[in-house]
Parts: sequence; C-alpha cells; structure tokens
Amino acid sequence: MLNQVWRQLKRRFKRGSREINPEDIFLDSANLPGLDRDRFEGRMEEPIGDTNFFFIKLVFLFVIVFLGGKLIGLQVVKGASYALVSERNRLERSVIFADRGVIFDRNKVPLAENGVKPDESDYAGRVYASLDGLASVVGYLKYPSRDSKGFYYDEAYHGQAGVEKIYDALLTGKNGSKLTETDALGKVSSESLIESPQKGEDLTLSLDAKLTQELYQSMKSLAKDKGFTGGAGVIMDVHTGEILALTSYPEYDQNIVTSGTDKKEIARLLTSSEKPFLNRAVSGLYTPGSIVKPVVALGALGEGVIDPLKKILSTGSISLANPYDPKHPSIFKDWRAHGWVSMRDALAVSSDVYFYEVGGGFENQAGLGISKIDKYFQLFGMAEKTGIDLPAEAQGTIATPSWKIANFPDDPDWRLGDTYHTAIGQYGTQVTPLEAVRWVAALANGGDLLLPSVLTGGHTQDTRVFKHVDVPEEDFKIVREGMRQAVTTGIAGALSVPAVQVAAKSGTAELGVSKSKVNSWISGFFPYVHPKYAFAIIMEQGPVANVVGATYVMRTVLDWMAINTPEYLK
Repeated sequence: MLNQVWRQLKRRFKRGSREINPEDIFLDSANLPGLDRDRFEGRMEEPIGDTNFFFIKLVFLFVIVFLGGKLIGLQVVKGASYALVSERNRLERSVIFADRGVIFDRNKVPLAENGVKPDESDYAGRVYASLDGLASVVGYLKYPSRDSKGFYYDEAYHGQAGVEKIYDALLTGKNGSKLTETDALGKVSSESLIESPQKGEDLTLSLDAKLTQELYQSMKSLAKDKGFTGGAGVIMDVHTGEILALTSYPEYDQNIVTSGTDKKEIARLLTSSEKPFLNRAVSGLYTPGSIVKPVVALGALGEGVIDPLKKILSTGSISLANPYDPKHPSIFKDWRAHGWVSMRDALAVSSDVYFYEVGGGFENQAGLGISKIDKYFQLFGMAEKTGIDLPAEAQGTIATPSWKIANFPDDPDWRLGDTYHTAIGQYGTQVTPLEAVRWVAALANGGDLLLPSVLTGGHTQDTRVFKHVDVPEEDFKIVREGMRQAVTTGIAGALSVPAVQVAAKSGTAELGVSKSKVNSWISGFFPYVHPKYAFAIIMEQGPVANVVGATYVMRTVLDWMAINTPEYLK
C-alpha cells in the first residue's frame, strides 16, 4: 500500500506546482479499507465552522464591553465618591463641643458654669452653685447623647427648666469640628481643626442669689417646724418688673438631676408627693384669701359703693334669711368681731364682714356685685399670665356665675353667699404668687401692671408696662394707707421693723370641706413712702390651728436684709 501512495505522490509532483490539500497527504481521510472508523482510525477532526466561531467572538466581545463599562463607572462616574469613602476610612470628623454660657446673679455670683468633662465625655459638665432656692429659676440641663459605641447622635445641650430652658438658644454656643487622621492600625497620626467652637452667651439675672437663699431657707424652716407642705415667694421691683428673689419649696438638686448618675434619687424626686419640680411661684394656683381685699376696696371706691370714712359694724358675723329653711339662716362669719371699722380699718384688721357688705351688699349697704368684682379682678390681672420669662406659667381663675355653671352643673345657681365668699378671696378664685406680687406692685406704683423678668434690666421702659389700671390716685392712696395701718396697728404687725416702713396685707385661705388645712399669705411693698419692691409669699397647706405663717417668713427676710442688703430697704 505504501508503494501505491508513493507513486501517486510522484505523479502529482510531476504535474506541476499546485496547492496540496490534506486529503492528498492523509489518504486515510477517505477511510481506506482496514481502518476502524469507530476508533477514529484513518479520520481527521473537522475545523470549527464559521457560525460557531462568530458566537465565540460575540461572547468575548460582550465580556470586554461589560468589564470596560464597569471600569469606566468605577473610575469616572463614581470615582470621586469612592475616593471620598476611601479618604473617610482614614479621616474622621469629630465634634468640638462649645461651652455653654455662664449664668450669673445680679452681683456676678456664678449660678451655672462649666466644669470638668463628666464620665470621660467630650463636653464640659454643668456645675450649679451650692446655694439653696435657685433651682426654680435657674433650672437644669440634659447633656448631649451618644450610643454604646460612643457616637453622638445628639450633639446639643438641652435646657430642661428655668432660664436654662427659656434662654436655651442664647446660652447654647456653636459647636466646632476637627478631622482626625488614622493609619492602617487605627492610631491617630494627625488632627486638623475645621471650625472653632463658639461659646454661648452669658446671662446676668436680676436675682440676688443670697437673698433668694434666705427666703428659701426661711420657708423651709417654717414648713418643717409647723407642718406646711410647701411654699413660694417672690420679691419684684415695682417700677421695672425685675425679679429680685423668686423661689419655691421644696426643690430638687440641680447637679444630681443634670448628671443623671444617681438614678435612685432621681426616681424618688420624680415620684415624690412633695412635687419638687413644681415651680410654685409661677405654676402653683392657690386660693388667695384676704390678699384680694385691697382690690375689692378699690372697686368699691371706684364704683361709688361706699365712702372710705363710713364705718360698718362687725359683730363677728352677718346672717341672711334662708328661703328653704327659715329657722336656719345662712351665717357668714368674720374671723373675729372688730366693732365699727372704716375702709382703712377694715384693711388693717382684715374684717370679713366689711368686705361681705361692700362686695355683695347687706341691708342698707349696697355692694359691688359679682360682675363688678370680676371686673376689678380682671383689671388687676388675676385671670391672665404675667408673661414672665420662665416656663410653664399658670393662669389664674376668677369665680363667676359662668365658672360655677361649668364646674358645678348639678348646682349652677349663683347665690349671694357665693359673692360674699368671692369678695374675701375664698370660693373658686385661684391665683399664682407671681400674679399676686404683680397686682400688689400696681397698688404701690399707681396702677402699672408690669411684665416681670428675671434678667437684669428687665424689659425696656417702653415695653415693661403690660397695661395701666385707670384708678384715681386718691383711691390708691387710701388703700396703701390701710395696708400701712395693717403693719402699724393691725394684723401684719410682725413686719414693723426699724430698718424700713412696710405696707402689707395678709391672708388665710381655708381649704377643703373640713377646712382643717389653710394656705397662709403675706403680700405688700416697701418702703412705704417711695415704694421700690413688692412681695408675695405663700405657705401651703398648714394646720388650721397654727398661727405662725407667711408673715413670719417675710419678717426673717427683712431682718436679714437690714444687715446684709440694706441698699434694698432705702
């Protein structure tokens, strides 16, 4: 067979040069006899067809285009953002906390300042002065918050009460920031400042911190000794509305509440029946009792109900016929028999009978009536907020026929006895100590209802007067003389001190059906001739048999002022 192949090759070469096909060389492609095709003997693999090769090229082209697109997307489209992410993996922004503004009293005694960082935090701690009686005005803070990994999700201080809350925007500074560069091992290699922090604005309050502490400690001592559950007091400038002292007993420890570390004590404060977080001077509503009598007297003078020199006999009570039970007349008692009293006398001894008659009328004596009483109570701000720059101020309530309908739907009829009780500050009328000090200031200054403020300087001269009560000066003079007489010969004699002449009106408000508890009030102003400051103090829910109350508190304060702050008494 090999000879045959060789002869064929020789014949082909002799024919001349031409293209040699594989078939010409590998004759077994014809599958000569004797070769096993199933074992691929004498066969040759066929070349890849054009169609298959096209699809292979298409697959490779798609892969190249896809990878190229991804490369363009990573490098061109998102290159900057990925670069920033990469940069942030080694550059970390962190906050630089700004110090909060310092709070001072009028004498530049710091009441709230910035201390060391608590618990290895990045912000300064808040430290409050170790003086009693300031919590209700100064307030407390909530610190910036962070999670368990140390990330600050809240980068701001938050005032929670007092001026810390009401002036939070001024006290809060502007935080700064810095970039910290770390290496691959997480070690800080460099830091760079991006923005410097800006300290918050300082505040100077009109309060005298030490005077406020004395007022608080006097209330605290009396409460513990005589069984009062609480108290509040305010001293205010009668011309500017600046608050010289404002406090509420009991109070909370600002440093404990702000730090938040003593969980047990904070829980006790929050659940205490003593309500230490209640600012009683601003948010407490109390039956005023006889401290409203000067306003009723002004109403009686203004409406021509009575001549101030006319005397009314107080035998200890008056009685009205009872149409439902003639054998049992309605009796309205005085706290004692005072005899014949004029308006000045009635204010000095606080005769209930006198004010029953000028308030509601009796026999031949005309009375104001409830609508006129309401008018004058409204004029002197007993049913409106004062607008003081402290949070959560409450609004007083005046007992009227419409008030009774709303509150006693089962007994809606207004009776003469209701007018009697309203005229002496009992029944449904309720006021805050701040409202009380404002109307007393108006008695002292000739009718200006002021906008109180706890900041030095208070409001401007053009804005400090909320409204003027248009009452003749002669009427104011009569009422002021009656209040002065209460100190010289009347029931406020405890305030007769050598250092200053004081005019005052006390009050005792009976509480509840059993009347076993009373609120004790004292209000007034000093000096008498040229008034500078008005005051209102309440001692809350003391035993009815107790004869020592709010007047004692003011006496101790005046004695302290005579030695320590005599400039306020001149």
